[in-house]
Formats: sequence, structure tokens, C-alpha cells
Amino acid sequence: MSGILLIHVVISLIAIISGIVVAQGFLTANRHDRSTMVYMVTTILTSLTGFLFPFHGVTPAIIVGSLCVLIFIPTALARYRFHLAGIWRSVFVVGALVLLFFNCLVLIIQSFQKIPALNALAPNGNESPIVAVQLALLVACLLVGYLSIRRFHPRLMGI
Repeated sequence: MSGILLIHVVISLIAIISGIVVAQGFLTANRHDRSTMVYMVTTILTSLTGFLFPFHGVTPAIIVGSLCVLIFIPTALARYRFHLAGIWRSVFVVGALVLLFFNCLVLIIQSFQKIPALNALAPNGNESPIVAVQLALLVACLLVGYLSIRRFHPRLMGI
């Protein structure tokens, strides 16, 4: 594994773990300020380091990385500029969970490509085992998102 790939993978795993902590905070109405900062920094670094790999045309990875950068901008603004006030609370929750979804989706796809036991179950990447895991991730993120919008009502920050 090359140096940049190792750094990218480590940053991505930290983003996923801290993102899970942030999502748990949404469900319990706890901001988890430090974990949120770690999540936001590692999430943008995951996207940015992904662009350091050799470019061989537009690929799904380039599209997802670009989309994540675009989603990150209003998500970061909602948290750090607008302090979760008004509609910005929902923008932050949805943005943070969508970014977590994409990070986990890439983890699933990479796991099925790189781990021999998983690759044997879905060598082409479109077989039912990988589709089932992706669908389970989507359902979990939608459920957490719905519950988070209802439960996550922190006091305004900076007031």
C-alpha cells in the first residue's frame, strides 16, 4: 500500500468512526463538539486526498468525491458559521449524514473489491450480497436521519 493510499484509508476510517459518534449524538441530542470537529476535518480530508490519486478520466470515485466537497460546504457553514440556528440545524444533520453515508458506501465497495472473502461473494460488484449491504446502509442512514431531525435540537451555539 502506497503512502498516500495508507494516509487516505486511515483518514477515511477516522472520518467514519467519528461520524458514527456524531450520528449517535444526533439521536441523543448531544452535539459532541470535539468528535464533530474531528469528523468534519477528516471528512473533507478524505475527499481531498482522494483527488491525489492518478487521474484516469471521470470515475464514480471522482463524482462521489466532488459531490462530497459540494455537500461539505453548506454542512460546514451550517455548523460553524450559522451555529445550527433555524433551518441550518437540518442542513447540518442531513449534510453530515449524507457525507457519512458516502464514506460508508465507499468502505463497502472497497471492502468487497479488496477483501478476498467478500470479493468471492460479489466479484463483479453488483451481486445481491453487496446490494443488500448497500441497501441496509441506506435504510439505516434514512432512519437515523429521520430520528435525528426529530431529536437533535441543541441550544444555539455562541449565545
